[in-house]
Parts: sequence; C-alpha cells; structure tokens
Amino acid sequence: MDGKLAPGLSRKLKKVLECRTDSPDVLSSLNTLSSFYAENTPQSRRNLRSSIEKRGISINVDFLEASRAAQQALDRVEDEVNALANCCDKIAKALNSCSATTGDIITTTERLKQELNVTTQRQQIVSCFLRDYQLSNQEINALREEELSESFFKALSHVQEIHANCKLLLRTHHQRAGLELMDMMAVYQEGAYERLCRWVQAECRQLGDSDNPQVSDLLRTAVRCLKERPVLFKYCAEEVANMRHNALFRRFISALTRGGPGGVPRPIEVHAHDPLRYVGDMLGWLHQALASERELVLALLDPDSIADSPTTNQMSKSQESNSQKIESDITFVLDRIFEGVCRPFKLRVEQVLQSQSSLIISYKLSNTLEFYSYTISDLLGSETALSNTLWTLKDAAQKTFFDILKIRGERLLRYPPLVAVDLSPPPAVREGVSVLLELVETYNSMMLQKKPPFDQVISALLDPIIQICEQAAEAHKSKGAGHSSRRNRMSSDSGKFSKSSVDALLSSSSTPSPQSSETSSKIFLINCLCAIQQPLWGHEVAAEYVKSLGAMIDRHIHGLVANEVDAILKRCRLSNKMSHFRDSANKESGNTPLVEIEDTSPAALSESLKAFFGLVLGSDSSLPEFEQMQVPKLRSEACIQVAKALAEIYDLTYEAIMDPKNGYSDPKSLARHPPDQIRTILGI
Repeated sequence: MDGKLAPGLSRKLKKVLECRTDSPDVLSSLNTLSSFYAENTPQSRRNLRSSIEKRGISINVDFLEASRAAQQALDRVEDEVNALANCCDKIAKALNSCSATTGDIITTTERLKQELNVTTQRQQIVSCFLRDYQLSNQEINALREEELSESFFKALSHVQEIHANCKLLLRTHHQRAGLELMDMMAVYQEGAYERLCRWVQAECRQLGDSDNPQVSDLLRTAVRCLKERPVLFKYCAEEVANMRHNALFRRFISALTRGGPGGVPRPIEVHAHDPLRYVGDMLGWLHQALASERELVLALLDPDSIADSPTTNQMSKSQESNSQKIESDITFVLDRIFEGVCRPFKLRVEQVLQSQSSLIISYKLSNTLEFYSYTISDLLGSETALSNTLWTLKDAAQKTFFDILKIRGERLLRYPPLVAVDLSPPPAVREGVSVLLELVETYNSMMLQKKPPFDQVISALLDPIIQICEQAAEAHKSKGAGHSSRRNRMSSDSGKFSKSSVDALLSSSSTPSPQSSETSSKIFLINCLCAIQQPLWGHEVAAEYVKSLGAMIDRHIHGLVANEVDAILKRCRLSNKMSHFRDSANKESGNTPLVEIEDTSPAALSESLKAFFGLVLGSDSSLPEFEQMQVPKLRSEACIQVAKALAEIYDLTYEAIMDPKNGYSDPKSLARHPPDQIRTILGI
C-alpha cells in the first residue's frame, strides 16, 4: 500500500479533526450522554446510536404522559364552546323574528321623544320668562310686609331687574307685553321705595337717641338702595343730620358741665382757669367727635366707599363723580350736625380771649386755633359753620395777641428807662428777649406744614424795645452835652493863666478825659442791640431780623469810631489841619505851600504832633478802649478801627510834611516817627 487512506475514511477523519469539542452544544451533549452512558466498552460503543435513540423515545413517552391532562381539559373546553355557539345561533334566530314585530314600537317611541324635547324647551322658555318678568308670591309678600328683611331687598332687586328687562323687551315685537309689565313693576317699585324711606327715617330717629350708635348691615343696605332715589335719599340724610345735631349738642354741653359717666373724664369747665387746657380740651373733644360722626355718616351714607376699587379709567371717572356727590352730601350732613355746637364754643373761647392778658398764652391760643382750623377744615370742609367759627376765633386770638403787644410797646415808650452807669441794657431788653425766645420755641413746635410768617411778631415785640433804647440814649446824650459844656468852660478859665499852650496840650492829652455823652450813648445802644441779637443767633425764624440788627450795630460802631477819632484830633488840634493835608494830597491847594498857612505852620504843627505822639506813645493808654462795651469781640473791633483810622491820618500828615512843595525846612524834626513805627505801636 502506498500509505494513502481511502477517500471516505479520509473525509470522516478530516471531519472529526475539524470538529470543535469546546463549543457549548458539544459540551452540553457530552454532559447529557454521561448521565446514561455508564461504561466504555466495545459493546457499548457499538450500541451507542441505539442507546441514544432509546433515550429520546423514553423522553417523548414521559412528555406525552405529562400532557395528557391538559389535552383532556382542552377537549372539554372545545365541547363547551360548541354548545355556546349553538345557543347564540338560537338567540340570533329569535331576534330576527322579533325585529319585524317591534319596528312600529320604535318608530312611535322616536316620535314621542322628539315631542318631549319640544315640550321641555317650551317649559324652560316659560320658566325663564316667569323668572325674568314676573314676581313670585313670596317676593310680593316680602315687598308688602311691614318688617324689612333680606328677602325685601332681594325682591326689590328682582323688581329692578324685571324693569330693566322690560326695556329690552320693548325693542322686540312684544312691546305691549313690555309696557304692561313695566307699569306693574313701577307700581311695586314705588310702593317698596316709600316703605323703605319710612323705615330708614324711623331707624335714623333711633340713631339720635344713642351717643355711640351702631349702623346695622340692614340699614346700610337700605341706604344703598335709597341712592337710586335722590329725593328720598336727601330726606333720610336730613333726618340723620337733625337727629345727630341735637344729640351732639347735648353731648357737648354735658362734656362741658357734667363730664363723662361717673364723672370720668371730669367736666371741661373745671379747667376754665387754665386757658390753654380749657380751649385745647374743647377743641380736642370737637375733633374726636368729628372723627366719630364722620365715621358714622360715612358708614351710613357711603357704605361702599371701602369696597369700591376702580379698575379702568372709565370706571374711575364715573366713580370720581359719584364720590364727589357723596362727599358733598357727607359735608352737608356733618355741617348740619356741628352747627349747633358753634355758638357755645365760640362764646366760651371769646370769654377766654377777652380776659386774657398774657402774651405767651394768647400766642399759644392763636397757634392752637390755627392748627385745629386746618385740621378740621381738611375733615369737614372750609365752607362749613364750624370751620368758619374756628377761623374767626383764630383771627380774634391773633388780634388779641397783637393788641397785647401794642399795649406793651406803648407802655414801654411812655416810660423809657434811664441809662445805667455801666451802660448795660435795661431790664426791658432782657424781658423782651426772654419773651421772644419763648414765642420762638412755641412757633417751632407748631405742627403745621406751612407755618405763618413770624417777622411781624418779632418786629412788634422788639421794635418798641429798640425805640426806648434809642430814646434813652438820646436823653443821655442831650443831658451829658450840657454838663460837658459847663465843665469845659470851668476848666478853660482855671487853667488859662497857669500853664503854657504846649503844657496844656500835653497835660490834656496825657490825662484821660471823661467819656463823652455821645460815646456813652452809642456804647449803650450797641450793648442793647447785642443783648437782643446774641440770644437770637441760630434761630432760623429770626435770621432776617438778626441780619438787620447786625447792620445797625455796624453802623453805630462806625459812628462811635468816627466820633472818637474826631475827638482825638480835636484834643491834638489836628482837626482843623486835616482839610489842608487832604487838599495837599489831592493837589488842590494851589501854589500856597502849607508852611505859609497859619494852621499848618511849623510851630502849630509841632505842638499838635507832640500831643498826638503823647497819645500814641503815652504809657497811660490814652487811646479809647471802650471798656463798657459788653461784647469783647466788638470792643476789640472798635479799638482796631480807631487805631487804623489814626494810622491813616498820620500817613496823610506824614506825607504832607515830607512833601518838598509844602516848604518845611526840617520835616524830620516835626514828624519824628515814620508811619510804620506808628502802626507797630498801635498794634496793627
């Protein structure tokens, strides 16, 4: 043999070698085979196929045995289905036989059903017509009953709806029915409104019997319905006003004389000795009563004021017109209610004002009345009796205040004070400023958005005080002028033969002369004005007046400095020489030099400058220091102004002396000190 296998065996062997023994199917088959292949013998390998076939047959036999019960159940189901099909066939045959006999019945039923629908629609139409155009017996009885209840208002609302529906009915071809129904509803409506008006008037009369009445919901509903009839509504509003008018008058008199229940709170007239509390308690009572009465009237006449909330511009405009009408009705009722208390209140306040002599109290009364005038006018209206009464009393209180101010000023002007030795302000100044500060405090505490002007009060109070200070200063000046003239004559006679002219100048310049009456008067006025001005600093209401006082003080200080400088120049005999110096500085003296003029000759000028140097360089402080001026700042300012004026005068004199055209042979012997040295000595 050549070593080659037969083709069939080779193919089988190749197939065996290509077979994969690790596949899941092969593994599973081998596992199953191992369960019944017990031993590996040649006989067993030969019978392997038959063993596997027997094993398959055995499994199939077991399956048939297990499914025999299910097969039997399916057979029973099949039998029952067949029986059910037979029954259905019988029923179908019975139905087919009955359909012929019930056709007429179905046709009749359909016709009757259509007729029922038509009848039902007609019944609904009739029911809607009766509901929209007729009143029920219960509603008619509710409109005719004596006692009002919620059913009455429901029936009245239904009548109004029917009346409105009849207007729509007139637009159709049923106009006759619409007119008849409108006439019938008008009769019901007028009768109901008359009964409603009588009932509301009776309820309003009961409101006058109570101090704190409560408005029932039924009464609010009745008033809301009466707004449809303006005439009837006005009758009811007048009834409310009359009843509350009498009740409020009784309550006011009781509060004045008897007080509250059990004497708490106490009667208002117990405090008649205290004008501020007396008038304030009456005003407070009226304000509280106005708030409660307004709440009552608003709840009665305008119960929908809080519930109304406009959502569109058109609604807001219509509601605005309605609210204006309702507000006028409320104002009319409140004006009538408070009309009765005006006279007793006015009489009592006028008695307080007539017996009033205190400036502060009268001003506080005026402010209190003005505050309540604005407050009550906002609540009640400006054209009402109570508002007019309050404004009249406010004007009367203001007139009383200014009358007291006028009398006070006239009394001060009639008896002006004397100037004190230390030139201090008189007591009237301190008293007036103290009163003014208290008035300013009262003014600042006012609770008004727009306060009245205060300048008139300041002027009325302080102008007379300033006038008496000016009168006192003028009297002091005129009195001192006579004393000064006599003193000057006596001093000139006694010293005429005892001293030379230069010695007299030096002695008069080195010895401080008594303060002139004019200087004392101006210092007195400055002290008075400062005593008025300083306490008013920081008060906004007095800012303009403080500014005018400052201008007056500056004017008086300027005059005081000018007088003192003029007095110094006269003492040094430089006064008559200053005009020549000014003309020389302005080049208006012509060709005549100063040395040739008698007043500005070297001898006269030497004596005057020696006296001037004696004042400036003297160790006894011969310059004025204004010790009696009570404000240190003003005192220092006045001294500085005097020093500046003297320095300027010396500058002018020095320039005139040093000018060569004036012909002074030895000018440095006359003006020994340069201007800078004089300014240093004067401290400027």
